[in-house]
Amino acid sequence: MEIKVTARHFDAKPSLKEEAIAAAKKFERFYNNIISTEVILSFERTKDSAKTAEFIVHVHDHTLVAKESSEDFFKSLHDGAEKMIRQLNKLKTKQHVQL
Repeated sequence: MEIKVTARHFDAKPSLKEEAIAAAKKFERFYNNIISTEVILSFERTKDSAKTAEFIVHVHDHTLVAKESSEDFFKSLHDGAEKMIRQLNKLKTKQHVQL
């Protein structure tokens, strides 16, 4: 699986990039045929300074997207990864039912 990490509007620290890659690698435990994963980290300088993590996972015939915002990048990564895991489990369940 190919993993790409992009930081928008800021320079991400290596520890944040490593955390994003680790979160994306967890997806392989829940779905085997993942082609690629993109992790987009963005920072909006508004009053509440929202930090957003977005996961885009490409699997055969499907593109799944999970996006989460919070006041901390690590919390956004964790919550976004949980959303993606739920989507991957649902997709896997649907495919097993069709067989």
